[in-house]
Amino acid sequence: MFTGIVEIVGTVAALEQLDETASGGGGTSLTISDAQEILGDANLGDSISVNGTCLTITEFDKSTFKVGVAPETLRRTNLGSLIQGSRVNLERAVSATTRMGGHFVQGHVDTIATILSVTPDGNALTFRFRPRDPSVLRYIVEKGYVTLDGASLTVTQVQDGLDGWMEVMLIAYTQERVVTAAKKPGEDVNVEVDMVGKYVEKSVAGYFEGKTGGDFAILEKMVSRIVDEKLMSLGK
Repeated sequence: MFTGIVEIVGTVAALEQLDETASGGGGTSLTISDAQEILGDANLGDSISVNGTCLTITEFDKSTFKVGVAPETLRRTNLGSLIQGSRVNLERAVSATTRMGGHFVQGHVDTIATILSVTPDGNALTFRFRPRDPSVLRYIVEKGYVTLDGASLTVTQVQDGLDGWMEVMLIAYTQERVVTAAKKPGEDVNVEVDMVGKYVEKSVAGYFEGKTGGDFAILEKMVSRIVDEKLMSLGK
């Protein structure tokens, strides 16, 4: 679990398609350098967010770490397009003392989105994105959270539909601390939607399908009450 508050920006030292070392496991591996600020308390097996993707540390030293990248991860994210020298957002998994400055981020990327435009607005930048999978837009709402390349950001506008898009604004402070600010139209970012929307959707579907109980019983009761109250107010 992560907060979406990027700690540092690291540099891709290597992306190996067939890493047959013990730490590579015979698959694709990614080695990140310039990470000394977050490796002081690192351990093998720790989770770490790389551009919003939860990965496992398989090898590390004082300034560099290696992670394995599964085929599903390569299909779902933009990690496969990284090259030596690419910059990536990094965040350690939350601890018991971590302040929740962003929102609950799993590090499970839903899709990628392409930058359509970058528009200056004072000292801020407004980015417009079109997701590869437009169905994720139903979980994105104006003033809600979205995670882009691991950074927790606030949605400023959203347009649903097959050609839908969403916008976020990067203030000057954020521009200096995330890789997204340097990206141009046509480049991709990893997208993770707020998980709360998925739980609510499942609960609402369960209510109307007459399926209740299980792990979502409390939420389903809440949804049921809200729906019943709304129907009563409409006189139905």
